[in-house]
Amino acid sequence: MATSQETKKKQALNMESVTWGDLTWLNIEQPTERETDYLAKHYPFHPMDLEDCLSRRQQPKLDVYEDYLFFIFHFSVWDRATRVSRHDQVSVFIGDKYLITVHDGLLKTLMSLFRQCQTDEEARRENLSQGSGYLLYRILDRATDAYFPILNSILAWVDDVEDAVFDENVEAAQEVATIRRDIITQRRIFHSVRPVYAVLESKIKRYCKIDITVQFGDLVDHVNKICDALDEAKEIVEIYKDTDYVLSTERLNRIMRILTIIATVVLPFIAISSIYGMNIHMPGSITTGSWVSFIVIMVVMALIAGGMLYYFHRRRWI
Repeated sequence: MATSQETKKKQALNMESVTWGDLTWLNIEQPTERETDYLAKHYPFHPMDLEDCLSRRQQPKLDVYEDYLFFIFHFSVWDRATRVSRHDQVSVFIGDKYLITVHDGLLKTLMSLFRQCQTDEEARRENLSQGSGYLLYRILDRATDAYFPILNSILAWVDDVEDAVFDENVEAAQEVATIRRDIITQRRIFHSVRPVYAVLESKIKRYCKIDITVQFGDLVDHVNKICDALDEAKEIVEIYKDTDYVLSTERLNRIMRILTIIATVVLPFIAISSIYGMNIHMPGSITTGSWVSFIVIMVVMALIAGGMLYYFHRRRWI
């Protein structure tokens, strides 16, 4: 076990640890350069890996070294303000006698598992007694299982969007755009971690005291199911987007058809009132005028109309 002085130092550095036998789980939340400097002094980690722990623009990856593995994976975080998900990352160092997790504290399943191991001896024995590779599997398995309620919410949201698209009294364009953006974000997260998970299985076996082939295969299968469900949801939402556009266009055409009929009916009255509203004496008005003025006005109007029709025809608008 760590000495009280080492424990106080770790707490000052935003890090906590749990130990079972010769395996230590070191959890670093909200990392800064002070924490990475500590890791550089006490562990044989590559400086670029330590820099990646502080970066928020890393893609999921697995770096294999002689003494340890460096693993980055992403997970989904729901933003209530924008109603869309974003990704966050967890950096993991895996060695024979340690597992180090570096993150922002947003992955609730990881924090819950760590607290259980701190307070419950049976949880420590169950999760830490089979090696650091098995502990990493437990972290990933919990994070993946916790995503299924989110996935079910997304699928239910897709069904609600379907009802909104076919309801003429609801403007569904904004809703379709929002869920489409969210699904794209979710797909980006899981499609990027899926190939890394497939490689990770063969690499962490040396850090497991038991064979986890079946367990890890089940984990990969869950990730594949999530990816398939998100792909299907994306295709459905794309159909809803096109359907909403077609229905909106049809509704607009119906409105324009009615307005065109009204404009056509009213047009003769507008033409007559415009002609006789001019400050010129013409036949048929209160003050009888010359037919010459009336004919000149009609000819000028016909020339203007003919010129416009000719221009439209030249531009192939009609």
